[in-house]
Amino acid sequence: MAKKTEITVEEKLRALFDLQLIDSRIDKIRDVRGELPLEVEDLEDELAGMNTRLEKLVDGIEVIENDISNKKNQIEESKSLIKKYTKQQDNVRNNREYNSLSKEIEFQELEIELDEKHIREFKAQIEQKNEVVEETKSRLKTREDHLKHKQGELNEILAETEKEEEALLKKSTSYEKKIEERLVKAYKRIRTNAKNGLAVVAIDRGASGGSFFTIPPQIQMEIASRKKIITDEHSGRILVDLELATEEEEKMEKLFKKL
Repeated sequence: MAKKTEITVEEKLRALFDLQLIDSRIDKIRDVRGELPLEVEDLEDELAGMNTRLEKLVDGIEVIENDISNKKNQIEESKSLIKKYTKQQDNVRNNREYNSLSKEIEFQELEIELDEKHIREFKAQIEQKNEVVEETKSRLKTREDHLKHKQGELNEILAETEKEEEALLKKSTSYEKKIEERLVKAYKRIRTNAKNGLAVVAIDRGASGGSFFTIPPQIQMEIASRKKIITDEHSGRILVDLELATEEEEKMEKLFKKL
């Protein structure tokens, strides 16, 4: 099996800086999208919740309508019994039977009153729920329109950037493979901890990019020699000389134009 060719420190630095340029460009694309994907996701979740609530309200109204229907059936049964008992009173043999039937009639009349009271209460509940349904539908329509608008914005941005981002992600993976795993892990760790995602920076005017701390001349000479990988003692970022950075920026700019 052929031994893998060992790349020089300078080649590692160039590959790391190229990877940084690619990842920074991906960051820029994602910054353009900003919070839009999260806004769209939140709106979709909100609409799902509102639709669920609406379904429950409609189901609740159906249950109450069934309850009303049952109460109406009970009223009809009570009326039927009253009619039956009233007719039986014409054929009673004594006052005791008559009074017993009268109590049954009275009981059924009370049942009718109670059922009618329940029906009124149920109807009031339906009216209240219908108001909430209409209010929810109105809010739902407003949020749907808002989602449509935000989704349109996102789709427009995605149409402009998705192809380039996809190509850049492939390039990022490709460039990672050029660098030893230990360095890639260090690069990603530094990038995660850096606010602007910069893990590899060039020295500019004697200080590392994005820093006000001056780097001693001896360290600057070591960085320019490209013989070892040096990190900024203040930020932990990997440092490269400005000449190397400029060369790689020009090279990568040509690559980006082809994507």
